Amino acid sequence: MQWTRSYQPDSQNNSLYTRALIITLAGNILLAAGKGVAAYISGSAALYADAANSVSDVAYSLLIVLGIWVALRPPDLSHPQGHGRFEPLVGMAITFSMGLAGYEAARTSIERLMQGGLSIQPGLPTLTLLASAAVKAGMFLLIRQLAKRLNSPTLRTTARDNLNDVLTSSAAFVGALGSFYLHPLLDPAAGLLVSIYIFLSALRAGRENLNFLTGSGASEELRQRLVEAAESVEGVQQVHQTIAEYSGPRLVVDMHVNVAANLSFEEAHRINDEIIEHLEGISEVDRAYVHLEPEGEGLEDWQDEKDVSD
Repeated sequence: MQWTRSYQPDSQNNSLYTRALIITLAGNILLAAGKGVAAYISGSAALYADAANSVSDVAYSLLIVLGIWVALRPPDLSHPQGHGRFEPLVGMAITFSMGLAGYEAARTSIERLMQGGLSIQPGLPTLTLLASAAVKAGMFLLIRQLAKRLNSPTLRTTARDNLNDVLTSSAAFVGALGSFYLHPLLDPAAGLLVSIYIFLSALRAGRENLNFLTGSGASEELRQRLVEAAESVEGVQQVHQTIAEYSGPRLVVDMHVNVAANLSFEEAHRINDEIIEHLEGISEVDRAYVHLEPEGEGLEDWQDEKDVSD
């Protein structure tokens, strides 16, 4: 027996996804343009590094639009298991753009360090960075709320990225301010720290999306949750095999469950449906395949009937 989650979101979900994408794209374009202009006028390496990060966020936003549009398409003859793997494929492209942003930020910061740094006048750079942190904090709260309503791993990642940007803008703010009041080298030093953070974020994103693309297995903790969900159904004796692997950002579960051999067809069907319903309640699960196998009293009679039918 097989159950598959609907791949086509309803009109309300479409509206929520559209709202999340508009917030993400518009916010990142506004910040990239504003920080780019401020960095050019002020010459701040830290602000330039943060602007480079925002440019990568614009590319990230555009790819999210494409990735969600493709990933939410229903299964067809070309992709009978759905289009979920397009989402991490786009994620790998996003990882590459993040790496380029980190390289550009590091290059500029190292050049400024070698030149002895530059004292950044308080004003435009610091105000821009504070405004950026405030905008990103607002985007984090809005996108996180939509991610919870939609149970979207992509939007959850986007929300976390917005929170990360609050931290990088704050680091750049400290560097720019410190270059004036303490030492000029603090500005490029902060820019270098921001670039390192971008590289680390790209590494984490790349590892996660690569796991989704290559069909890695679920963690032991998640596997145990799946087993507990199935064994909580009345009539299930034990789960003796669970294969859970990622197809895109969600799991495909193949589960073998032991039940009494003398069950009626109606009772077996009830157990199967309830197992599926319990697995559906776990947000990481996309599709589940449940196989009921007889065990215990009545098994010999069941085997005799099967041999006769064969």
